[in-house]
Amino acid sequence: MERSQVFNFSAGPAMLPEPVLEKTAAELCNYHGTGMSVTEMSHRGKVFIQIAAEVEQKLRDVMGIPEGYKPLFLQGGATLQFSAVPMNLIGKTGRADYAVTGNFSNSAYKEAQRYGEINLACSSKDRNYSYIPAQDSLKLGPGAAYFHYCMNNTIFGTKWNYIPDTGDVPLVSDVSSCILSEPIDVSRFGLLYAGAQKNMGPSGLTVVIVREDILGEPLPCTPGLLDYRNQIKNDSMVNTPPCFGIYLLGLVLDWVVEMGGLEAMKAYNKEKAQILYDVLDTSDFYIAVAEKDFRSLMNVTFRTRSEELDKQFVKEAAEKGFLTLAGHRLAGGMRASIYNAMPMAGVTGLAAFMRDFEQKNG
Repeated sequence: MERSQVFNFSAGPAMLPEPVLEKTAAELCNYHGTGMSVTEMSHRGKVFIQIAAEVEQKLRDVMGIPEGYKPLFLQGGATLQFSAVPMNLIGKTGRADYAVTGNFSNSAYKEAQRYGEINLACSSKDRNYSYIPAQDSLKLGPGAAYFHYCMNNTIFGTKWNYIPDTGDVPLVSDVSSCILSEPIDVSRFGLLYAGAQKNMGPSGLTVVIVREDILGEPLPCTPGLLDYRNQIKNDSMVNTPPCFGIYLLGLVLDWVVEMGGLEAMKAYNKEKAQILYDVLDTSDFYIAVAEKDFRSLMNVTFRTRSEELDKQFVKEAAEKGFLTLAGHRLAGGMRASIYNAMPMAGVTGLAAFMRDFEQKNG
């Protein structure tokens, strides 16, 4: 199929905005008259150093990152940050609080136990991660160096509808699947991190935004590449950074600005998500996975009443050009990931297909 005939609902790596891909293609072999591609130029050269500086400033402008925070462009995905966060932050007290509301927050919780005393502040496992625990149910431990949670749970399709109040304990959040989809008050957080492959660019780039005053001595076992202070000192260039991913992030940020910024993205994403949730809420055929008050704008999860119908749905949807709708192996059913780059036509087309499939099989 041609690209124009398909809509990719993958949870990540996910689709990129078409204008970004077109500009990337135009500049791929010869970036701004240099005769080189960004993929082959030195990260120590003036051209790329300027690219990296400009992308950092664009990210600051789009997200409203305050002074005292440093964006870092790293590698290893969000998963490597499951280790880097406690290595850099837990040393002050040896303790941290973790909220477990899905697969990735559970992985972060387990990894952090290698480095200190980890308190389980809350869990939604009792209802198969279909909801987010309320503020008054959080069990904060004494002497925590930070509180960690995953803002949007990609696999189960839930999102925190509030920012936890943890007093003076710095908040750390994995925002991989919701960054750039709506405004985030960065000043409420000690650290944010995100794999880029959902809303920011290609896999291989990881963005960390850290408030510098929360950094003390990292644990003695911390590798130099994972030491945030070391990365800050070297502007994310302790070693060769993910150059092409940084460049593409810059193009994505330009596109977000052209779309009207993060408030406009939020309105657009809410409109897209509501179209699919309206189908689920008016159907006796489909079952929504996430409870209403905690639904993600990025990952719409649902199923039919049988695994056989789920498989048939995914197969027939793909034949119509609606790709990668199978749910994660831990959740089953279907998952429509409708990140920033998913156009309205993809969502309205999928909604029409869902109603048609229900009519034929209900």
